[in-house]
Amino acid sequence: MDSDQTALVLIEFQNDFTSEGGTLHGAVKESMDSTGMLANARVALDAARKAGATVIHAPIQFAEGYNEITAHPYGILKGVVDSNSFIKGSWGAAIIDELAPAEGDIVLEGKRGLDAFASTNLDFILRSKGIKTVALCGFLTNCCVESTMRSAYEKGFEVLTLTDCVGATSGAEHENAITFDYPMFSKPTTAAEFAQVITGQVSAGDASRGY
Repeated sequence: MDSDQTALVLIEFQNDFTSEGGTLHGAVKESMDSTGMLANARVALDAARKAGATVIHAPIQFAEGYNEITAHPYGILKGVVDSNSFIKGSWGAAIIDELAPAEGDIVLEGKRGLDAFASTNLDFILRSKGIKTVALCGFLTNCCVESTMRSAYEKGFEVLTLTDCVGATSGAEHENAITFDYPMFSKPTTAAEFAQVITGQVSAGDASRGY
């Protein structure tokens, strides 16, 4: 793995998901606790920065009133609207302090749906910087992370999914995604394995064997 050609993409590490008092925290807390995803994501982030890899934050946010999307949302976006989540400028939409953007990081603008490529310039950023490997983490395991994973795969990137840095609304949904879906469109990887490879402590082959 060449750190100059690798990007770590952190999807929706925002208070409404991650923090007590967040509108959707109760739905993901059990999954978060089971994997220790915040601490693991910090391991991956520190390693990426140390290695000089590109770090990209992909928050989702909406103007109050949600006029950017249909007046009759359904599915996951209906849940966002009904819970009044991710309002631009609010505490709930802010990226958590533990994983806050640092100098040199990139913060995507315009994410309004599931796939981080769909309504942002993520693809342009990655290609203009010569990125070949994309590592993904965040929320939800089987929703925005998986949607972004599938697009990255189809666009020809090498895709890593950091399986202990993602969270879902239930353990069953999380396990199903990382067991059956992730291996089809990515290389499932732990934060520790990613950190070892990106910093050159072990080769990618050794990491995959658990060394």
